[in-house]
Amino acid sequence: MDDIIMVIKNGEIIKEYADDKPLSSCLILGKSMDDKPLHLVISRDEEFIYLITAYFPDIRQWENDFKTRKEH
Repeated sequence: MDDIIMVIKNGEIIKEYADDKPLSSCLILGKSMDDKPLHLVISRDEEFIYLITAYFPDIRQWENDFKTRKEH
């Protein structure tokens, strides 16, 4: 949970999903407590932040910056 809070506070939004329903969402890149890249997909309203998923990005699917998905 500490990793998730740290990414929400300090991470960078790298993709926005404005058309997601029922709320728009975004992909955030940040660092875990042990300095590993971590992706979160969250949405929010006026009252809450909703965690949709959290995962450590796979270098086989992401460029070295972990911001750009590799073309297949």
